[in-house]
Amino acid sequence: MTQSSKLPLDEPSVADRRPARRIFTVGELTAAIRTALETNYSQVWVDGEVSNARVWKTGHLYFTLKDSNAQLNGVMFRSALRHLRFKPQNGQHIVARGRISVYAPKGEYQIVCDHIEPKGLGALQLAFEQLRERLAREGLFNEDRKRPLPALPRKIGIVTSVDGAAIRDVLNVLERRHPNAHIVISPARVQGDGAADEIVRGLTHLGLIPEIDVIIVARGGGSIEDLWAFNEEPVARAIARAPVPVISAIGHETDYTISDFVADLRAATPSAAAELVVTRKDEMSVRIQRATERLSSAVAAGVQRRRDLVHRLERRPGLAGWPARLAGRGRQAAEFTHRLNHAGQSGIAARRRQVHAFCLRLEAVGIGRRLGQIRARFLNITTDLRRAMSEKYARHDRRLRTAVARLEALSPLAVLGRGYAVCWNADRSVVIRFATDAEPGDSVTVTLHRGELSCEVKGTT
Repeated sequence: MTQSSKLPLDEPSVADRRPARRIFTVGELTAAIRTALETNYSQVWVDGEVSNARVWKTGHLYFTLKDSNAQLNGVMFRSALRHLRFKPQNGQHIVARGRISVYAPKGEYQIVCDHIEPKGLGALQLAFEQLRERLAREGLFNEDRKRPLPALPRKIGIVTSVDGAAIRDVLNVLERRHPNAHIVISPARVQGDGAADEIVRGLTHLGLIPEIDVIIVARGGGSIEDLWAFNEEPVARAIARAPVPVISAIGHETDYTISDFVADLRAATPSAAAELVVTRKDEMSVRIQRATERLSSAVAAGVQRRRDLVHRLERRPGLAGWPARLAGRGRQAAEFTHRLNHAGQSGIAARRRQVHAFCLRLEAVGIGRRLGQIRARFLNITTDLRRAMSEKYARHDRRLRTAVARLEALSPLAVLGRGYAVCWNADRSVVIRFATDAEPGDSVTVTLHRGELSCEVKGTT
């Protein structure tokens, strides 16, 4: 008898010993991958070349990092991008810091950057070069827009920190060279976050003050980070918008900022700016004295030249004795003037005598009495005229009334009013006076005192 091949009931089969399957959805698997990447690569530095760089309307920067073997999508959100000193451009070699994550809608992994720096060139220096090239293309550095400084300004505006050494250097030089200068200071931070905004406000405020002739933007020396506020685009555009010339005195002689290129004049130091903006008072006095002497010499030389010319003209044959002839003409002119004045006065006196004689004759006539008599005669004539007009109106009114009465007595309407009537044929062209003028059946019209009758002849007698 063979042994049974059945397995014991309590022993599992090979299929039952295999592990159970776990099925992921696409979203679950993507989330798991993202968690793993963000956990293991929470902060990495990646070296690569930028391509497809673009800033979307949302303010986020999207780009691709690539090398000869691979490429990696990258994004830098607006909150981090606004702190970036330069603008990444296609073809630029950079080093990016960020975390690796997954963009679930497309299933792509990417690096979310919080910091980017150019490789080989500092970020600040690159930002400086980019801004300088852009403003130069706009023409903000052109020499034809630079304005000359006033010779002796009435008011001088200064934008700087009141706690720095620059303001003391400027004030010391101004006090020494021109003690009467009117200084207007607009305090502003010149270093750190928010310094650029305060510099812009200071420039705008000074530009609104009347009689400000020139503005000095000053700061002492420092590193490129310390001077960076004067490399900001808003500061450069505020200098370009200033209604008066602006002197940029930033750092030491070897330090250059964007403000230096935009300003109407660059000074090596704040002290040099003060020396440029005003001339020493004694130097100005010497210049005025020299100008006065040159003017006096020029006037004296001009007068002497004209005297020499007059003397040469006097010695010419054609002009010999012209002073005597001129004096004779002057005498004749004086005589003519005297005679003309005498004739004019004589004529005026004669006219005055005539006016006086007329006045006497008017007084003798007694024009006042004559006017009274004329006024009385005028009143009498007016009264007689009104009476005559009234009488004539009454006569004509009586004649008109008589004529109207006679006309009414002869009027056919009066006859009709007494009960008579007028009979017409059908077309009112003939008055029917005899019964034989109408036949039975004819239509006639009878005119009464008021109204008319349309009748038909029934018979005649």
